[in-house]
Amino acid sequence: MLYIVATPIGNLDDMSLRGVAALKAADVIACEDTRRTRILLQHFEIARPNELLSYREGNETRTGARIVRALEEGYTVALCSDGGMPGISDPGYRLVALAVERGLELEVIPGASAVPVALVASGLSTSSYTFKGFPPRKSGAMLRFFEADRDLPHTMVIFESPYRVGKSLAAALEALGDRRAAVCIELTKKFERIARGYLSELLEQFGDKKVKGEVTIVIAGNNPKFAREEEA
Repeated sequence: MLYIVATPIGNLDDMSLRGVAALKAADVIACEDTRRTRILLQHFEIARPNELLSYREGNETRTGARIVRALEEGYTVALCSDGGMPGISDPGYRLVALAVERGLELEVIPGASAVPVALVASGLSTSSYTFKGFPPRKSGAMLRFFEADRDLPHTMVIFESPYRVGKSLAAALEALGDRRAAVCIELTKKFERIARGYLSELLEQFGDKKVKGEVTIVIAGNNPKFAREEEA
C-alpha cells in the first residue's frame, strides 16, 4: 500500500489521526527533507521506519523506482512533503502516476493545504478558483503566466518564493489590471500574516521587500466587482 499523507503546513496540531496512523504503519517513509520529517515523527512519538528516504526534485526518478520496488515486494510506503498535500507543486505526483501505471494500491489521506486556507482567508470569491503553482522566474514568462488567465472569472491562487513577491505582484498588475488580492504569509504559524488590498497597494507594500516565510498569493478573477473603477 502507498499512503499519500498530508502533513501540517505550520501548526502541528493540524495533523490528522489517519495521517499519524499511516506513518506508524509504514515500513518506508519517503519525504522531501528527512530532517523536517524527523521532527514530525518525534512530535507524534512515531518510531523511525525501516527506511526514511529523501524523495525530492532532482532524485525523483531514482528514488521513485526504489519506492516502487518496495511496494511490489509487499512493503507499506508513506509519502509526505515538508508541509501540505504531496503532489501539489512537488514531485510527489510523479510517484503517484507511476504507482497508478503499475496498478499498485494507493490511498490519499487528506489534511492541511495552503491553497484552501489562503483562498478562504483572502475574502475573495470561492465559487471557482484556479491553482497555478509557482510562476516562472523570468520576467517575460511570468507576464505570460498571468496573461493566460486575464479574461477568466476564476480566483487565482499561486505559491511564490519570499524573494519574488514584489516581482509577481508587479507582473500580475501589468497583466491583469488593478484587482483585489491577498498576500498570505506563514499560514497557520505563530506569525501568520494576511495583507489584503488592490494589487497596486500590495505592490507598494511588498515591492522591494524580502518576505520571511512561506507565501501564497490569491488574486481575484475578471469581475468588475473586484477591480478598481477605472479598470472596471
